[in-house]
Amino acid sequence: MGQGEASARGTTMEGDCLSCIKYLMFVFNFLIFLGGSFLLGVGVWVLVDPTGFREIVAANPLLFTGVYIILGMGGMLFLLGFLGCCGAIRENKCLLLFFFMLILLIFLAELAAAILAFIFREHLTREYFTKELKSHYHGYNNSDVFTSTWNAIMTTFDCCGVNSPEDFKDSLFRLSNQNHMVPEACCLRSLENGKRIYSSQEQCLSGNMMFRNNKGCYSAVVDYFELYIYVAGALAIVVLTIELFAMVFAMCLFRGIQ
Repeated sequence: MGQGEASARGTTMEGDCLSCIKYLMFVFNFLIFLGGSFLLGVGVWVLVDPTGFREIVAANPLLFTGVYIILGMGGMLFLLGFLGCCGAIRENKCLLLFFFMLILLIFLAELAAAILAFIFREHLTREYFTKELKSHYHGYNNSDVFTSTWNAIMTTFDCCGVNSPEDFKDSLFRLSNQNHMVPEACCLRSLENGKRIYSSQEQCLSGNMMFRNNKGCYSAVVDYFELYIYVAGALAIVVLTIELFAMVFAMCLFRGIQ
């Protein structure tokens, strides 16, 4: 009799634990679902907004890229939250397994990205970027992805070269544009009637320091993202921890379902 009572008590505790995991997982994934829905809504609103915000975003390469990142993240979180909620509340082993595999793939992709970033960290040095700029930057050939990307960076961050405008000495740009000391993207611009126009493009291109941006883009970008780098690092740790717990909960619920 004692063994039967102990067995029944153990079964009851196991059932309560499983029920707790089930509802915790549902609440957790419902919050993820809401977060994904919100990000998708923001991304779609920015892309279809008729009041002109779309044009502002399209004019800024960073904002334009950011919108699609938000859409991608929103879609992924929406799908994860939906699968997790349905799998938990319906106790569907197929949905739970799919949820687990999807989280595992995301986790492995993030881990691979971190390893690759560590392996190729030497490609993020000033020397590497300076060498690439001198060798591949054309200046006015916007059909070239490398050139158009650098033009976008220099106009967005109001900077010139990797370290300074001196980076364009003995460069491919100077060989093909001997009358220009720096590219047009380095020239200072001022705001007039809501539009940014060059202060004195001719003076800038001839090398006058008063009419060009003299700060290097490496420092400008690092300064801009310095706070966000630490925030992103902290968020990455939180996300990885959440993903680990989500996988554990999903597998516990999967194994507990009869």
